Amino acid sequence: MFQNLCFFGHCLHTLSPVSIFVRLTLAILLGGIIGLERRFKGRPAGMRTYMLVCLGSALVMITNEYMTGIFSASDPARMGAQVISGIGFLGAGTIIITRDRQVQGLTTAASLWASACMGLAIGVGFYAGAFIGMVFILFITLGMHKVDRRLLSKSRTVDLYVELTEPSGIYQLLDYIREHGHKVTYMEIIRPKHESQSQAAILLSLLMPARRVHYELLAELNEISYVGFAEEV
Repeated sequence: MFQNLCFFGHCLHTLSPVSIFVRLTLAILLGGIIGLERRFKGRPAGMRTYMLVCLGSALVMITNEYMTGIFSASDPARMGAQVISGIGFLGAGTIIITRDRQVQGLTTAASLWASACMGLAIGVGFYAGAFIGMVFILFITLGMHKVDRRLLSKSRTVDLYVELTEPSGIYQLLDYIREHGHKVTYMEIIRPKHESQSQAAILLSLLMPARRVHYELLAELNEISYVGFAEEV
């Protein structure tokens, strides 16, 4: 039995039909697990995208290993290096900037890149690194999301979208903000989302004098008579 296990382990770490099948199957499974988490959150790159990225990366490393066995002068890491740098174009396609100046898709782009690296590890037969990498990727995308949101909700900086029911409300709002010790670091006047109810809309970046929960500030703004709608962006 021990000899059989040793033989199977040897097959997995050498380029054989069994090893190729196991590596590509593993790439599909691990990449799919990461993609499933993204799909549940409604991100643009879902399970199939991650499967293909991880599978393609693994296939590149297997091909590189195969070429190294035929051409002894070949660099065993050359093709993998091209994957690491080239995956950026796919990640960049998931990053968008909304009309509210929100940048979305950075985590998806980063996890796509990490999934490609995980595929390279599988392709070269570094199974332990691939499994541990998958666990940490899931930990960051799932567990650290709540921590990140909690820290952001209590920071001194806050980005706001505010709709005003009268044009002069812009100046009144700026006076209100300064009176409460907030510093305006960015301001842009844009078209309101609800044009039938609001006369103007602005994007604001504020630096507050002290840390406070952001929803308390939003509650105060929404109580002002000339403010039709306020939210954090």
